[in-house]
Formats: sequence, structure tokens, C-alpha cells
Amino acid sequence: MIRVVLADDQALLRSAFRVLVDSEPDMEVVGEAADGTEAVALVRERGADVVLMDIRMPGTDGLAATRAISADPALAEVRVVILTTFEVDEYVVAALRAGASGFLGKGAEPGELLSAVRTAAKGDALLSPVATKGLIARFLAQGGAAEGDDPAAGGRAARLDALTAREREVLAQVAGGLSNDEIGTRLDVSPLTVKTHVNRAMAKLGARDRAQLVVAAYESGLVRPAVPE
Repeated sequence: MIRVVLADDQALLRSAFRVLVDSEPDMEVVGEAADGTEAVALVRERGADVVLMDIRMPGTDGLAATRAISADPALAEVRVVILTTFEVDEYVVAALRAGASGFLGKGAEPGELLSAVRTAAKGDALLSPVATKGLIARFLAQGGAAEGDDPAAGGRAARLDALTAREREVLAQVAGGLSNDEIGTRLDVSPLTVKTHVNRAMAKLGARDRAQLVVAAYESGLVRPAVPE
């Protein structure tokens, strides 16, 4: 059973999400929060697996709450999915740096939201190729990595030197939004081998999941997409 915490300052939205999540046999809502402070407390108290986190809330916002969850070793297995009215904005990028597993528009279809919960619970990143392109565009618009958003970001980039040539190759493919199966096909190796390389890269870079691998790849300059005309 996937235990979900809903964090949004709009009670109507929380109610709609609760009905949707609780209708599934493999997940349940274990708490609702109207701000970030309450969300972090509920995650600690209720043993949540996934948090659906609104990024703009009064008081402690979703970004601060995501950082608090990511920084707590006791919550290392908790995954945060950012809910936003915009596909990509500077807050979403900052949240990914802070440890969020991905993001989802509030206008997403019910099936997409449920799939997002399951994907995050498995430890995978919610970064489709389309969303990744949007993330790249935001990095380019900011002139690369913004300084000060994530103190660990520079350290992750520096540790790229510890990666093997194959791990760097796999990391570049992950940054392109490819799945393990797709990477395996492209590199002519098994998905299990790809998963091993991904896990080793995560350990060496101190990344919680694939989303942070994507961020590290762009911040380090390993991946340098062409600027769109």
C-alpha cells in the first residue's frame, strides 16, 4: 500500500485528490496539510511514501518543505511530487534541486496523477522527455545553474570525476529522459546493467533519484543542449 500525504492550501483540491487516491486499491491518503510545516510533520508522523506537494502555500511553502524532507536521513525513502499550475518555472527547478522526484501539472488527467504516485513510489523520476526539454530550457534561460539554490549541487557536479566512462554515458542518457529499457537498447546492454550504472551514479553523486541525476548532468556541463532558435 502506497501511503500518500496531500499538501495544498486549497481544501477543494485536497478533497478531489483524496477521493481519487483512495479509490485505488494500492494506495491511501494518510494525511492532508495546508502548508509546508504541517506537511513535513505529517510525513514524519504517518510514515508517508509519497507527498503530492503544492509549491505555493502560505507560511512554509512547498519548496522549503521539500528541502526539509530531503535533508532528513530518516525520510530518505519519501518521494515528493511537486504539483504546479505551470509545467516548468524557477520554483520547480529549485524543488528538483532540493530533492523532489518530479513535477505534475494540476491540470493533469486522473490517470496521470495516479501513475505519478506509483512512479514516485518506485523511486523513478517524473521527467518525461517533453518535461525534460522544458527543464533544459529553464536552465538555459537562467544561464545555467543558479547559485545558492542547492548547496549540494556544486558537490554533485564536482563528483562527476568519480564516475566511470560508462556511468557518464548512462547519466547523459538519463538526462535525455530515457528509461532504463531505452538506454539499454541504445547502448546494447541489458536494462539490469543500466540500472546498476544508474544506482552507482546516484551513490557517487549523492542523488536521491533520477531527477537529481538530471539536474547534476546539466549543472556539471556533462549535457549541453543546443539553444533553441
